[in-house]
Amino acid sequence: MTLSLPLVAAAAITEFAIKSTLPYGDFAVGKYLRIEAEVSGELSPAEPIPGLDKAPRNARGLVEYRTPVTLIIPESPRSGNGNLLVDVPNRGRPITHGLYNSPRARPLAIGSLDQGNGFLQNRGWSVAVVHWEQGEGPVFPIFSDDKGGKLYAEGVGFAAVRDITLFLRDARTGNPLAGAIERTYAVGYSQTGRFLKSFLLNGFNQLDDKTVFDGLHITQAGAGQLPLLAAGPGPGSVAWQTPGHSEPELRGVHEEPFTYGDLMKLAQTKYRKLPRVVVNHAYNDYLGGRAALTRTGAKGIADLPMPENVRMFDISGSPHINGRDKNPECTEAPGQIDWAPAVRAQLVALDEWVQGKTPPASRLFDLEARLNDPEVFQAPNFLAGTIVLVPKRDIDGNAMSGVVLPDVAVPIASHGYMNAPLTVMVCRQSGTYRPFAQTTADRKPDDTRVTLDMRYPGGINEYLTKIRAATRALVAERLLLAEDAVVIENAAAENTAFTPTTPRARGATTAR
Repeated sequence: MTLSLPLVAAAAITEFAIKSTLPYGDFAVGKYLRIEAEVSGELSPAEPIPGLDKAPRNARGLVEYRTPVTLIIPESPRSGNGNLLVDVPNRGRPITHGLYNSPRARPLAIGSLDQGNGFLQNRGWSVAVVHWEQGEGPVFPIFSDDKGGKLYAEGVGFAAVRDITLFLRDARTGNPLAGAIERTYAVGYSQTGRFLKSFLLNGFNQLDDKTVFDGLHITQAGAGQLPLLAAGPGPGSVAWQTPGHSEPELRGVHEEPFTYGDLMKLAQTKYRKLPRVVVNHAYNDYLGGRAALTRTGAKGIADLPMPENVRMFDISGSPHINGRDKNPECTEAPGQIDWAPAVRAQLVALDEWVQGKTPPASRLFDLEARLNDPEVFQAPNFLAGTIVLVPKRDIDGNAMSGVVLPDVAVPIASHGYMNAPLTVMVCRQSGTYRPFAQTTADRKPDDTRVTLDMRYPGGINEYLTKIRAATRALVAERLLLAEDAVVIENAAAENTAFTPTTPRARGATTAR
């Protein structure tokens, strides 16, 4: 059944058409619904979006667009926590649940909206998945170039996210969340982390006197931006391509401004108030995404000042993709660091920051240059003289800086290498997992790393004691939630790398 909710003619959002409403689940704050909708909007042709002035106009002289939206919200909206989290999907795939609701042993893939561990819903978050990308559902204005070619005004994707967010935080008739939203956040992952940087840089976080997002969670975006204001011929988006080992010179993504300091200097001229921003980098984002440029810029190798409204967290040993199964295209098994607990803690800290509580300090990798390392995605030729730094590794191949999760702080494997072939995106983003040998007898001739029995002479009990100490330290620093510490400690107790101690039967004697 289609329920069409007409809105006032002067609104940026003209119709919120609900296509379906289904039960989603029952959580700590109550029952949730999943709503599928199609949203229609209109924009002034004077908006600073290339091609909009050439696009067809309606009877009011405005340019129209449509896009799908998915809501996962409390059945009684006011029973939530007052927070709206806008999910900016990656290549059409929702990201919120893969980031925040992933269980340890079976992470949710990017694209899944399964409940997972229910983190967002148990805490009362409302989620809106707003599609913005040409070829992934939106219907954008079409115009003709000087040669008569057809182009899509893809920059409308920025305006759609802006206007739908403002509509959902408003108390107007037709809004399924009317009166329930006090704070708005956006999360982007990889491609859409770059979307959020460009969204902010290009002035879309404010309309008239209204702020769109109070906080941004930018995850795994590396040094990139998104060239969405370039109009494209379709059917896909101008935002699809990413530089990599096979396309190191691709333009439009790794462009200045690189540092968050420079980005905020430009952004503050456009806004009455800047959002709070939490940035998360995976280890692989340094090796394969030139992430160090967000700290050093293109002209040096020293960290430049971080703006007051930004915190950055580097997750030691973490792959770009949080997976467990080996891809047949890749040489090795993927990295096994579960970074979801870290990003959950970051979201909680971001929300507390917006509400007035000082967040944890940034936790950054110690960096070095490895100019001859084929794993490192070096600077492009168009950035002459730029040096891309990467995390320093210890003798085991692990980076003991940044946010060092217990699996790296108390290691049973090396986590600091890229997967091959580097020219295959899914492989270079997957990381590797290279376990230590249990004993010297098990160790391969070319493996010089200390074995488990030498590293933890007290066996599994020593290992577990150190894991608990690592989790306690991270919880105290607000880099890990207490609920996740329990999961990590339980997983360590179940680890098959150690043989549990077998108690001797009462009265048994030692064989001679």
